[in-house]
Amino acid sequence: MNTQKKANYFLSQPHQPFFLLGVVNAIVMMLLFALSYKGILSLAIDAKIFHVYSLIFLVFMNVFTGFLFTTFPKFNQSELISKEQYVKIFLISLLGSVLFVTGSFISIHLTAFGMFTTFIAQVLIVAKLHSIYKTGKATDKKDSFWILNANYFGLAGNTFFILSLYVPVALNSAINISFYLYLIFLAFSVGQRMIPFFSHSFAAKNENFVKIIFVLFVAKALFSSLDIKIVEIIIDLLLGIYMIIEFKRWELRPFESPSILWVLHLALFWLPTAFLLSALSLLGEIFLDTSFYFLNIHLLAIGFLTTLLIGFGTRVTLGHSGKAPHADKFTTTLFIFIQVVVIVRALFSLNLAFEWGLNFLFDISFTLWLILFIAWGWHYGKILYSGTKI
Repeated sequence: MNTQKKANYFLSQPHQPFFLLGVVNAIVMMLLFALSYKGILSLAIDAKIFHVYSLIFLVFMNVFTGFLFTTFPKFNQSELISKEQYVKIFLISLLGSVLFVTGSFISIHLTAFGMFTTFIAQVLIVAKLHSIYKTGKATDKKDSFWILNANYFGLAGNTFFILSLYVPVALNSAINISFYLYLIFLAFSVGQRMIPFFSHSFAAKNENFVKIIFVLFVAKALFSSLDIKIVEIIIDLLLGIYMIIEFKRWELRPFESPSILWVLHLALFWLPTAFLLSALSLLGEIFLDTSFYFLNIHLLAIGFLTTLLIGFGTRVTLGHSGKAPHADKFTTTLFIFIQVVVIVRALFSLNLAFEWGLNFLFDISFTLWLILFIAWGWHYGKILYSGTKI
């Protein structure tokens, strides 16, 4: 297959360019952050902004865009997104990534321009999702409503991040809005629709479930921004317990499912677990007078979000290339490997909290992250780029 044919195939479906951009950014952004954290590279912006913004808006947003541009029209019984539209958005997203990285080493103003470019791409993404929602012929759009609203919060979070470059007090709100109300709530909204469907769950849909979770997420983002830990603990406990009760009602049977499906069940398991452990870590911070260094956020970001997106990404990549949605032994090993990444990153937070002196856990954790995305990209990148069989 010549280069021209590969290029044509690469842009032939919306998930392909966005998935690959997300995977490449996952490798590049984590490597640059790790080198900065270790003092090898010097950034022109706050390292926390670089780390959080790059993962949310340059990694996960691109993966979500690829997924939603493929599935959202089906959710709403709408026309597919034209190649011209999604290629234009992809190129703007790519430009935003390049400008952000370049600016992070040169100038805060160039960084802001890169973030603004990414924001323009995000506006176009949300505008297209809004149009699909409005024009789609589906009679039930409740799940689409929540997915769309999570994307609106993403716009708000991105705006706060750009502002935080010049007004640092805005950073805490930027992180909490972008993480809880955009990233995690969006993943939850998609997951609670798709996972019971894939699992052939016949449990009656709880019409109040997503509404209650949304209210609790808003409260979580608010009180986390205000740093009122006692209220946060109560919210975390409510989220964890309520989700476990609801997920149990679905009767998913993960031990009887193939790996392409149980990986999604595993992601769901991490969601309430992360909130319950978050409550425990916040209690520890109050009574032990220590910090658990974003343990709760990483349990959600890696345990729930990364597991979910690798699972969905694998399924979409296989299904839309004409292959059966079946995870081979290599992929199943990667699903398990994600859990190793979660555990090692959690151990690093505990190491800092209790001063174990095992700071090499940071090197191991970010190296495992790189291995995960390099391995997935090597295995599935050939399909995404040229349709090559694995």
